[in-house]
Amino acid sequence: MPDPTEVAGTPGLSYRDAGVDREVAQRAKRSIAELVRSTEIPGVISEPGSFGGIFRVPAGMSAPALVASADGVGTKLKVAMMAGRHDTVGRDLVNHCVDDILVEGARPLFFLDYIGMGRLEAGVTEQIVAGVAAGCRENGCALLGGETAEMPDFYAPGEYDLAGFIVGIVEEGNRPGKHRVREGDVLVGLASNGFHTNGYSLVRRLLFDRLGLGVHDRFPEHDASIADVLLRVHRSYLKPVLPLIEDGKVHALAHITGGGLPENLARVIPDGLEARVDRSSWTVPTEFQVIMRHGRVDEEEMFRTFNMGVGMVLIVPAGEADAVVARLNDEGESAWIAGAVARGERKVALV
Repeated sequence: MPDPTEVAGTPGLSYRDAGVDREVAQRAKRSIAELVRSTEIPGVISEPGSFGGIFRVPAGMSAPALVASADGVGTKLKVAMMAGRHDTVGRDLVNHCVDDILVEGARPLFFLDYIGMGRLEAGVTEQIVAGVAAGCRENGCALLGGETAEMPDFYAPGEYDLAGFIVGIVEEGNRPGKHRVREGDVLVGLASNGFHTNGYSLVRRLLFDRLGLGVHDRFPEHDASIADVLLRVHRSYLKPVLPLIEDGKVHALAHITGGGLPENLARVIPDGLEARVDRSSWTVPTEFQVIMRHGRVDEEEMFRTFNMGVGMVLIVPAGEADAVVARLNDEGESAWIAGAVARGERKVALV
């Protein structure tokens, strides 16, 4: 059989010629391994670089249930790429996933990440993973492994995608949820840190396309830049809220992400009941008002797209509400009574 290089009259190809540089990848992996080790907690069995991450199920629980979730950062990544700041989106990713399983009452055990990019840029990759590792350390969970995929011609130069996968644990009998929600329960709001990780396609369309602003320009009606406002880290509510769940003070929770208060709060309201959210109980932060005014966005559309300043809602027994709010505020949170659960046809009503 003839040598195809001789037939074609051209030199043989290497993986580097196709856009994948193994040496750069190996250097990045060595740096990432140190970041992974920095997140180790009791229960980690495997070493960085193993084919699979291994974690020992914690002892001492009577009916442990595992809780898993997966998510991404969405088009907030576009802002990070425009600003050249890649160390916050990893924390966004971890915190978003932590909050999702916190709604089920779960304490996080371990996290896995996925990064896909056209050409592996060691410095960028390390910034991303450094953010993921920081998020894991802050939430007391291990970065157990992950995948970095280099795919030339699939992603545009300088672009990447990011996804995360989390596993936590909860005592099955202590799990909050809509099965515990009762008429007369009280809604407790917890403040967000701005847009978190939702609504960025609309925000970018207004600020960059319609208003013609740059990522380093001042955010309208703010002293900070657009990058500073839009890259604020998605908050984790684990530390102040998990003890309340473990103490039996919380019937249910809703993480306010895409779909806003109406869609996310509805997920934990049983049939025949209605969550009545008191719109006057908090002031919608300025950045949301800016988007609404400058984009002439309908208020209903705003509440179904953004968190509007509410990152998490706790549903608590009426007799515990004041104590829960005081305890959260003592922990440095901004918490308030945001409404109540009553008989009704609609799942969520903004009143």
